Amino acid sequence: MKTKTKWLIGAAVLTLAIGGYAMKELVFGFGDEVFVKKPTKEEKQLAYLKEHEQEIIDFVKAQNPKIESVQIDWDSMEVVELNAGLAKNPGYNLSLKGMFNNLANTEFTVDFYIENSSDIPIISKIGMLNHPSILKDGVWIDYE
Repeated sequence: MKTKTKWLIGAAVLTLAIGGYAMKELVFGFGDEVFVKKPTKEEKQLAYLKEHEQEIIDFVKAQNPKIESVQIDWDSMEVVELNAGLAKNPGYNLSLKGMFNNLANTEFTVDFYIENSSDIPIISKIGMLNHPSILKDGVWIDYE
């Protein structure tokens, strides 16, 4: 009787183990087919910009010969719809801010025109709507 009981307990444990593994695979995927979270549009845009960090730095430095170093604030990325009066779907502006020369009272913003809010920017279309600035006496002025 003891042998039969041990055999039944062993079979039950094995059945539960196989069933548990099967349920795990049904929920999380079989083998290599693991469900992976897809990156959001913002994550894709930011990843692209980070891949082109040096081009962004070079662009900002080219705006003023006194800019020796550039610090990009990756958390500042923003996409806003452009407003062109009566135009339908005028596009979007993707912007990224930072400071330069390790001075906290400086600021720059680089801009990219994109047609749709989820588009990936094109590095060759980098622009700057405002000059690099410095805060003096409570007023932002062009850095000279």
